[in-house]
Amino acid sequence: MTFKLDNSLGYLLNRTNTRMKNNLLHHLRDYDVTPEQWAVLNRLWEKEVISPKELAELTSKDLPTIVRILSKLEKKGFITRKINPEDSRAYLIFLTIEGRELQGKLTPLALEALDKATRGLDKKQIEEFKVVLNKMFENLDS
Repeated sequence: MTFKLDNSLGYLLNRTNTRMKNNLLHHLRDYDVTPEQWAVLNRLWEKEVISPKELAELTSKDLPTIVRILSKLEKKGFITRKINPEDSRAYLIFLTIEGRELQGKLTPLALEALDKATRGLDKKQIEEFKVVLNKMFENLDS
């Protein structure tokens, strides 16, 4: 049995992921937001008050990575951290006004990036692909 890297699903996924991240980075560059920061901001737009641990779970990132991303977002003025009133050893993340306003600016740019990536695919193909990717993700969760 031979193994061809160019035919490997993992290689193809990684290669596509890298290109998609670079494409998104290009679209968001005027706002100095990375794809990783974009993912965190998206979760904050969904749930504005959240713990770093919950953000880590919702973005599939480890806690040290989330803390690093949050530090950068805080320096940019997009979030603030406040002590959790239920646990003074922990803190909660809040969007600033600037962080909330980014949603209307960045979402159209991210949609442009996604449109570029999915050009030539119909909605059914895209939905089927999402199902396959989610199934693969679930399979690897053990």
